[in-house]
Amino acid sequence: MEWKSALATFLIIFLAELGDKTQLMVMSLSARSRAPHMVFLGAAAALIASSLVAVLAGDGLLRHVPIRYVRLATGAMFMALGGTLVLRALR
Repeated sequence: MEWKSALATFLIIFLAELGDKTQLMVMSLSARSRAPHMVFLGAAAALIASSLVAVLAGDGLLRHVPIRYVRLATGAMFMALGGTLVLRALR
């Protein structure tokens, strides 16, 4: 069962990160670098570190807040972000 979670997480993150500003920045750094393998190592380490922070924060949050409230708050944040983007597009 854990492998399903790992695969689902990989696919979601992989697809979400395609073409985002971080990937474009890494491409730019790699194009200018004489050591693209070191750019890869740095980018991979940064993604691992930021993912670790997210996992620890999420795990800690769920120890103190019921999942129902976390889901409601997450949904509200996505709706607020979506609303903000729609309002900016209408200006």
